[in-house]
Amino acid sequence: MNIFHREQRSLFGEILDWMLTPLLLLWPVSLMLTWLVAQNIAGKPFDRSLEFDVRALAQLVTTHNNRVQFNLPRPARELLRADESDTVYYQVQGAHGEHLSGEQKIPTPPEEKNVVFGQVYLREAEVRGIAVKVAYTWLQPLPGAKPTLIQVAETMEKRSVLATEIVKGVMLPQFVILPMAVLLVWLALVQAIKPLHQLEERIRARRSDDMSPIDSQTVPLEVAPLVDSVNDLLMRLKDSIAAQKRFLADAAHQLKTPLAGLRMQAELARREGASAEELKHSLRQIGRASIRATHTVNQLLALARAESNGVAMPSTTCDLAELTMAVVRDCVPRALEKQIDLGYEGEQPGAPGGQLAGNPTLLKELIRNLVDNAINYTPSSSKIPGVITARVLIDRFGKTLVLQVEDSGPGVPEAERELIFQPFYRALGTEADGSGLGLPIVMKIAHQHNATVTLEDTQPGRMPPGACFSVRFVADDSTKLA
Repeated sequence: MNIFHREQRSLFGEILDWMLTPLLLLWPVSLMLTWLVAQNIAGKPFDRSLEFDVRALAQLVTTHNNRVQFNLPRPARELLRADESDTVYYQVQGAHGEHLSGEQKIPTPPEEKNVVFGQVYLREAEVRGIAVKVAYTWLQPLPGAKPTLIQVAETMEKRSVLATEIVKGVMLPQFVILPMAVLLVWLALVQAIKPLHQLEERIRARRSDDMSPIDSQTVPLEVAPLVDSVNDLLMRLKDSIAAQKRFLADAAHQLKTPLAGLRMQAELARREGASAEELKHSLRQIGRASIRATHTVNQLLALARAESNGVAMPSTTCDLAELTMAVVRDCVPRALEKQIDLGYEGEQPGAPGGQLAGNPTLLKELIRNLVDNAINYTPSSSKIPGVITARVLIDRFGKTLVLQVEDSGPGVPEAERELIFQPFYRALGTEADGSGLGLPIVMKIAHQHNATVTLEDTQPGRMPPGACFSVRFVADDSTKLA
């Protein structure tokens, strides 16, 4: 329960509120209970005094000629003398209910079944509109006759005064103790949260490039999970920054080669005495280098988009067969230039179970990179044309969509099958033109779509074995696989 309203929550204020609020709420309850207990304590000595007076009056009841008599001598009257605070009344009723002595307006007690003669009872009543405490007893001086009633009533002013004094004696020190308790609680909280301030100072004193873990042994036990979470974030941030640095270094290295080629060809074209044929050759080289640089930049941008895990990826229902056929149609001209037989087989667009939730732009980028990679590394000639096949398969029992791109190329050795998914890695001994970013882009996009990528030989045991890349997606739950 918050007593003070704050725009921004404060841990110190929250703890202080939860400690002081029960204390302040229980203080009135304590005051009320103290008042009730004080009244009970204050009434006990006066109740005993009334009981003594009733017993003393009971000893003055006598019988004469089969009649009950009551004679109150002057010394006995001093027992019932009213003081400055309270008034004392007494009443004696005979065996026949006649009034023998005292105040007539004291009300008769209610009838009780199991009355013990001579035992003193207490009750509260009113005399002349004033609240009184009454002590009474029943006597049976005449055998067989009705009992005699003796009552003594006293107003309760002294009781209230004594109860008030008891409450003052108990509560007045609390007016001094309560502020001291609040101050001690405040000082204890200030001391308790000092480790948090020390932790804050340690973090602020760090250099901007210091990603080392924070020592969780020097912080309170309750703060240790928070420190562990921060350390985990620091480690992930450190890995991310290291990956970015490696990426920038590799990107700069990859762009340096085509840019250097552009500058060299430009210098050759500008030299004196260059023939028209040499000038055309230089321009062709410049065009090829610019295409390669543009391709590298586009791949870098695609990899950056695929690695943007912190940005929400727009998702929709995609038909994998339709996307694959569109990419194959776009890549046919390039395959024909290299005399490669590029085709598609498998499920047709709109087939039940052929849909998945994903980003169509990224999925097309994944398919395009797999097909481009196969075109780049598949040797082909008019006598022995290369073959590349893209297919989409549906596992209706496992609710899985499988994209496969297989080629008749040289394949990938076992030792290099994990390395080829690293940025800028290219297999040795190949003359294929590429940037080494296609397969890393495929892996990143697959991970964003909760898919797995595997690589196998197209024709195990044969030469060349070929390569078959398989990407397995989970089918859309809204589509029933029939």
